[in-house]
Amino acid sequence: MKVCKFGGSSVADAAQVAKIRDIIASDPTRRIVVVSAPGKRDKADTKVTDLLIECAGRCLTQRDPAEALEAVVGRYAEIQRGLGLDEAVLAEIRADLERRVAACGELEAARFMDLMKAAGEDNAARIVAAAFRAGGLRAEYANPREAGLLMSDDFGNAQVLPESYKRLAEYLGERVEREIVVFPGFFGYTQAGDVATFPRGGSDITGSILAAAVKAKVYENFTDVDAVYPVDPRLVPEVTQGIPEMTYREMRELSYAGFGVFQDEAIIPAVKAAIPINIRNTNHPDAPGTMIVHHRRARQGSVVGIASSAGFCTLYIDKYMMNREIGFGRRLLQILEEEGISYEHMPSGIDNVSVVFREEGFTPEVEGRVRDHIMRELKPDNLQIERGTALIMIVGEGLYYTPGMAAHATLALFREGISLDMMNQGSSEISMMFGIQSSQRENAVRALYHAFFKD
Repeated sequence: MKVCKFGGSSVADAAQVAKIRDIIASDPTRRIVVVSAPGKRDKADTKVTDLLIECAGRCLTQRDPAEALEAVVGRYAEIQRGLGLDEAVLAEIRADLERRVAACGELEAARFMDLMKAAGEDNAARIVAAAFRAGGLRAEYANPREAGLLMSDDFGNAQVLPESYKRLAEYLGERVEREIVVFPGFFGYTQAGDVATFPRGGSDITGSILAAAVKAKVYENFTDVDAVYPVDPRLVPEVTQGIPEMTYREMRELSYAGFGVFQDEAIIPAVKAAIPINIRNTNHPDAPGTMIVHHRRARQGSVVGIASSAGFCTLYIDKYMMNREIGFGRRLLQILEEEGISYEHMPSGIDNVSVVFREEGFTPEVEGRVRDHIMRELKPDNLQIERGTALIMIVGEGLYYTPGMAAHATLALFREGISLDMMNQGSSEISMMFGIQSSQRENAVRALYHAFFKD
């Protein structure tokens, strides 16, 4: 059995929903379908989730939500008419949205916002199920509460409760034998019965949870790209060949460093259950996509991908005999913790240490407090904070125990006149990380791509 998740671009309009129906009809093992809220139809469009947030915001600030509400209804009406579905489907969606809006005065802001945001996926699942039935498929919408998807009450950032897996397995195991189950992504219910949403990548998380619960043969994640590419096509337009197969570890490393196919946290349930994940394209369903697996055979010295991400700061500290000063590292990280700063990397030497963290939120005021606290508490010989750092990650199981890989990378960067601020190899030995100036990021990625994939 396969669990299939379709993102916002796949349910953006009637034509896209029709593609989903054809994909599901083409393979009888596709029994569980998870859908996102309708996304953008074009670059100038607005996602349904954003329209719902606007509608909720108007309610909470006692402004008239009618215009935003009608915009949401209009998106579903377009899909309903385009697929030739019964008017009753749209009437049900409108009534649902009006009930949610009416709850504004009854719920605190966080609960109400989650209730409104979840309407995007919930009603997308209803209309997709109706489209399936209209196309001759036996399919039904599944309510996450009835299915047993229980969540923590951290509204907007909820986590699945462990007992959900058994409940979901029992509920879905009975239904998939007789019908295709269309399940809304992004949300579940607290034990008190309130709607609670996952953080970013929420529908991916739902799909991953369901795949793990039913022990699916594969979790198919349909998006708008043919495969995961070894490098960002926006930085290296000439890349055309996708990655046929990669491991969970490789995907985790690349996602952290900027790969945007989906959030790496989203696949944790499937990873823990060792469910293969297949990234595929709704618009080109015959393309095999990228398979993410637990183990794969890797050629020695091969690289699977190069990822990059800007927006980092680097804190440099020098202090003679620092290695003899017990608790130095702990006290440094405690200072950052007190300012709410989590670190990404911390390479060190005998008398120096560097801490890399995200620049977002590191205002001049915060920087001033951090400087003063470090100088007062740790008394370093030298302290520097450099902004505008970019991280580049070279990843591949083939790096493991392969000599000369770092030399190959640094030579490629040297030839482009790119200086390194930092270099670090992960303890897993399947990745190398380089810190450079953000202004050199694009040239660096291109140089490394040509060194490892073209030369």
